[in-house]
Amino acid sequence: MGERLRPADGAMSLAEMKEFAGFPAATQRYIRRSLDIGLSRSDAMARWSRDVVEAASIKAQARIYCRLDHIRDAIPDDSGLDQMEPFFTPLVTITAFDLGQGRLTSFASYRFLYERLIGGSVRPWLPGAFCAAAALPHLHPEKRRSLLQSISEAAATAPGWSNRAPSFFPEWVDKIEVALPN
Repeated sequence: MGERLRPADGAMSLAEMKEFAGFPAATQRYIRRSLDIGLSRSDAMARWSRDVVEAASIKAQARIYCRLDHIRDAIPDDSGLDQMEPFFTPLVTITAFDLGQGRLTSFASYRFLYERLIGGSVRPWLPGAFCAAAALPHLHPEKRRSLLQSISEAAATAPGWSNRAPSFFPEWVDKIEVALPN
C-alpha cells in the first residue's frame, strides 16, 4: 500500500512552497541549481550554464559539493565536541562557498537549501555554520553585515529543532509557449 499523506504534510509542503516563492528570483534559481548538483538530480551544466563564467561556477560548486556525502554521514547525534570537527569544518567550507556566490542573501535562503541538501537533522548546526562562514574575510564587509543581520535571534538561540525532513524540493520548470487562437 502506498504512503498516505497526513493533512499536516500538505500544510508543511505548502508553507515550504510559500517560503521558496518569497525568495528573489536569483536565489530561487541558485537553490534549484544547487539541489541539482548536490542531489545529482540532472546534468546541471546542461541545464543551468548560460556562459563560461557560470560554467566555471558550476564546476567549482560540483567539486566542493563532493563533501556532502561525508557531511550527511557525519552529522553528530548530539552536541559533543568530539564529533563536531569532522562534520562542522566541511559544512562551514561549503557554506562559505555558497555565501561567496552572492545568491543566498539571508539565513532563511541558506537554511532552506541546506535542509534539502543534507536533511532535517542538520538544523541545529546551521546557525553556527552560517555565522562562521558569513564572518569570514572572503566576503565584503557590507555583505558580511547583511548576512549576519539576516539571522534572527530566535533562529540563533532556538532551544530545539525539528528533525522532520523537508517535503518540497524545487526543481526546474520548463516554460510552455502558449499559442493563442487567431
